[in-house]
Amino acid sequence: MTAADAVPVVFVHGTRFSAGQWSAQLAALRDEFPTTAVDLPGHGERSAQPWSLSGATEVIASAVDSLGHGPALVVGHSLGGYASLEFARRRPEQLRGLVLAGASASTRGLRTAPYRWAARLVPRVPADRLTRWNDRLLRRLYPPEVVEATIRSGYAFHTLPAAWGEVLGRFDADAMRHVSAPVLILNGEKDTFFRAQETDFARAHPRARVELIPRARHLANFDAPAAFTDAVRRFARQLPATG
Repeated sequence: MTAADAVPVVFVHGTRFSAGQWSAQLAALRDEFPTTAVDLPGHGERSAQPWSLSGATEVIASAVDSLGHGPALVVGHSLGGYASLEFARRRPEQLRGLVLAGASASTRGLRTAPYRWAARLVPRVPADRLTRWNDRLLRRLYPPEVVEATIRSGYAFHTLPAAWGEVLGRFDADAMRHVSAPVLILNGEKDTFFRAQETDFARAHPRARVELIPRARHLANFDAPAAFTDAVRRFARQLPATG
C-alpha cells in the first residue's frame, strides 16, 4: 500500500473519555495511515459543547475531511461506536469501513435499566471524587503509556446523562442495515454485555464479521493494545480502494 492509497482512520472514543483513549493506536498506526482521534461534543477539548448525536456526526465528518484522503475507516468504541453507526447512516459517502468495538449490544429493552439508573446517579456524585476513582482504577489496571493521555484529558461525567439518554432506546442490530461499508465487529472476549448481540449485528450486514480479542474486556484497546491495533491494521489493509 502506497502513501496515496493509505486508508484514513478516524478514532471515536467511548463514554466519559476523549481522544486520549487512542494514544497507543495513533502512535502505532500513524506511519502507515493518515490518522486522527476526535473529542465528541461535551468531551475533552469540546467539554463546553452540548452533547447530541447530530453534533457527534458533524465532529466525525469534520475529522474525515481534515485528513484529506476521501472516505475513512471509522473506529468507534462503546458510545463512540453508536455515534459512528449514526455517522454511517447520515454520511455514507464519507465512510470506507467501520470498526464497532464494544458496541454490538442493543440499547433497547430491559437490559439497559442499570445504565439508565447510573445516568441518573452520576450527577449526584462530586466530579472530583469520580475523577479520583477513575484515575486510580486506570492506573491500577493499565501501564502509563496506555492511559496517561486519557487521564490528562479528564472525564466528561457531566455529559454522560445526555449522551446515554439519547443513545439508550435508539440502537439495535437493525442499525447495521444503514451501513454501506464493510464492518469489523471487534470485541473483547470477556465483554459479555456489549457483545451480547454481536451475532445479530453481523447477520444484519452482508459484509460484516466478528473478531474477538482474547481475555480482553470492554476497554479492549487498553487491555490488549497491540492486538486491538493489529486487528484495525489488518482490516484497513483489506478495505477496497475508492473510486
